[in-house]
Amino acid sequence: MFNQISRKIMSVVAENQTIRKIATKHGMASPSGFARRFVAGETLDESIEAVKKLNAKGIAATLDLLGESVYSSEDTHKARDVIIDTLDAIQSSGVDSNVSVKLTQLGMDIGDKVCRDNMEVIVQHAQKYDNFIRIDMESSDYTQRTLDIFQYLLKRVGTNVGIVLQSYLYRTEYDVNALNKLGARVRLCKGAYLEPKIVAFRKKRLVDENYARCLELLFAEGHYPAVATHDYKLIAKAKQYAEQYDIKPDQFEFQMLYGIRRDLQEQIVKEGYRMRAYVPYGTEWFPYFSRRLGERLGNAMFILKSLYRESGDGQDN
Repeated sequence: MFNQISRKIMSVVAENQTIRKIATKHGMASPSGFARRFVAGETLDESIEAVKKLNAKGIAATLDLLGESVYSSEDTHKARDVIIDTLDAIQSSGVDSNVSVKLTQLGMDIGDKVCRDNMEVIVQHAQKYDNFIRIDMESSDYTQRTLDIFQYLLKRVGTNVGIVLQSYLYRTEYDVNALNKLGARVRLCKGAYLEPKIVAFRKKRLVDENYARCLELLFAEGHYPAVATHDYKLIAKAKQYAEQYDIKPDQFEFQMLYGIRRDLQEQIVKEGYRMRAYVPYGTEWFPYFSRRLGERLGNAMFILKSLYRESGDGQDN
């Protein structure tokens, strides 16, 4: 129940321009800005430095340029070019990172062809460096179109592209089976958007049960599963399935969000498993940040306390 209320509240917060203005002013203003716990920085250079620190701990990364719902071709080209610059920076710096992208940032709201054209350029550029592009899944309104564009790229451009599925959607088990047949690389997460009950499970127990079902399918029949969760019980399930289906530690990876459960990320590395952190950066960080708050009470309390201190109204104890 709390998760649904929390998501609704943070959805309203994300759309409130006054709150957004205040948060944007303070969140990344200093090295101790409260948003830096979850966002690597507003610039590419800052994000590369964050990845270097993760790599030093044995954690790989996937860099994500924040931003969604672009409605002009010029803006989609700007986003595409920054993603190209990100791939160049990964190559030149030698960090261990791939790249995640959102299709609405690359023109899906304008038209599928605009989006496909931008994605072809990105995927082909990544091929030059033997790098990998992961397509993030957005709200359920975009699910089928996202899968259609992904399959187009996988079949016609290159295999260095993967997709994300969300276990809170009813359709996900079907999608896992279909993508396994294509040999697709799938990242499985729970999902962070506020969805109608006609398409998504509302109870955490049901979301978790669907996650476990889909996860087993990925280990049994999939190709290099990416287990994206901070849930210790589901992490234990992944380890169980890996042993059950004789999947070696280098044949799958765990993925977690930058700044969340850092202790657990390091522990998984110590256990000999692959770990990758999802590292967001860019000036359009507030909607992402708001969704992270809506996922867990602990995230919200951490940020609210920090914002209170930085506003000058509170004092550190």
